[in-house]
Amino acid sequence: MGFWKRVLVNALIFLALAGFFPHLIYVSSIWMALGASLILGVLNALIKPILMILSLPITILTLGLFSVVINAVMLQLTALFVGSGFAFSGFGASILTAIIISVVNAIVSDRFARD
Repeated sequence: MGFWKRVLVNALIFLALAGFFPHLIYVSSIWMALGASLILGVLNALIKPILMILSLPITILTLGLFSVVINAVMLQLTALFVGSGFAFSGFGASILTAIIISVVNAIVSDRFARD
């Protein structure tokens, strides 16, 4: 799946999660969701590879489950850069959001791979 498709899917996920779980994630507008999704994509391209290399020993030790924590950290960094229009209630909300985003992106990527 291409970068822009992933940005759009992530923005839709942010909006859906903000609608279903307003106590976990706050998104002030559609444009804020698109901006946060774009920033998340840029951070995933620039910062995430460095974090994955630095955390490789603990990721291997936990059989890859630590990558969920890294994804949650990326979401927290996104919320930090975006500002008050995009926020999580806590780190647990970031972990839950990271899991949901990973599952939905895997399903959508699989669907686009078949076309």
